[in-house]
Amino acid sequence: MNKQSLIDAVAARTGLSKKDSDKAITAMIETVRQALCQNEKVQLVGFGSFETKVRQARKARNPRTKEVIELPEQRVPVFKAGAALKRNVAGE
Repeated sequence: MNKQSLIDAVAARTGLSKKDSDKAITAMIETVRQALCQNEKVQLVGFGSFETKVRQARKARNPRTKEVIELPEQRVPVFKAGAALKRNVAGE
């Protein structure tokens, strides 16, 4: 499912117009993005949580040249599915 399919599904379920659904979904995505950029955790009960974690600096190897390179420490976004979502996906 892509963003447009999600907009169509939300519009069908809520009775909102596609334009309003697009605004709502875009606002939600942007709000989550801003919270993650500020190192905040976003929890959606029954769905899951979004947060950032620090990936430590490490050495990696270029597969083409076999050259060893240093990768700096970086923050990465992480999604952890909630228990209810896990049960739904498993069909329980």
